[in-house]
Amino acid sequence: MLALRVEKKRLSVKNVVKPDQPDEALVRVSLSGICNTDLEIARGYAGFNGTIGHEFVGIVEDSSDRKLVGRRVVGEINAGCGACDLCRAGDSRHCASRTVLGIVGRDGAHAEFLQLPTVNLLPVPDNIPDEHAVFTEPLAAACGILVRVNISASDRVAVIGDGKLGLLCAQVVALSGASVLLIGKHASKLRIAERRGIETARPKEATKRGREFDVVVEASGSAGGFGLALELLRPKGQLVLKSTFHGKTELDAARIVVDEISIVGSRCGRFSPALDLLKNDAIDVESLISEEYSLSNGLHAMRRAATRGILKVLLRP
Repeated sequence: MLALRVEKKRLSVKNVVKPDQPDEALVRVSLSGICNTDLEIARGYAGFNGTIGHEFVGIVEDSSDRKLVGRRVVGEINAGCGACDLCRAGDSRHCASRTVLGIVGRDGAHAEFLQLPTVNLLPVPDNIPDEHAVFTEPLAAACGILVRVNISASDRVAVIGDGKLGLLCAQVVALSGASVLLIGKHASKLRIAERRGIETARPKEATKRGREFDVVVEASGSAGGFGLALELLRPKGQLVLKSTFHGKTELDAARIVVDEISIVGSRCGRFSPALDLLKNDAIDVESLISEEYSLSNGLHAMRRAATRGILKVLLRP
């Protein structure tokens, strides 16, 4: 089968052996989405070698659960050991021995086929098209903010970053009833949020408002977002970190201590709430799709995904 792979920091589309783990479900990938994490892995983030990609929708070709065979599914990306306390409690996201689809120890979704444990797979409601279902993983990550931080309708929330994740985070947080400001640098991207009734601003405009925000979500994918967040947070505010990138972030520890800022990491969310939002058309993901390419053109697709102003690039095997 064809697969888009990183090997020693080099990208290639190549023929590889079709996966054949007898204890896992086999999924024929219908559509996959290029994520900023894929771009960072290509730059060396996480030290991963193998097939990249973790956003997908596909058809189950083989599974120990025969009811899933032939069903359209998405899949939670963390596969745990199944034996530790976390896994037995039904949440493998922090299993010490976990593999992560296309990120840690497991070939990913930019391929014709992938494998995951059957327990990781969720059927996709019929009214969700593939082009929307492929957003389940990043939308779940955005929904995870509301699990990690208690946000109420009286809160003022700023989201830094007008990329794919920032736009999803802003829309999800806005559903809580909180006042949301999306901060970004691209007028065309900010308009997507504005059409959903979300206020937007450029970074310099936002800092003029002073430190008025109860919660700031950093989803810019850049080290500079951390400093901007501290300029916006009120004392005792909460900073939610969503970005993962290859590099280091300078930490103004004195500022954090003096202002008693709480820093919360937020990574993967559960898929069911995201599927519910997509089923009810509560989130605009259609406007986030920039381009689509065949998997055989994966190298060009990755270059396009890294191009300024481009949002989601999809790959179709």
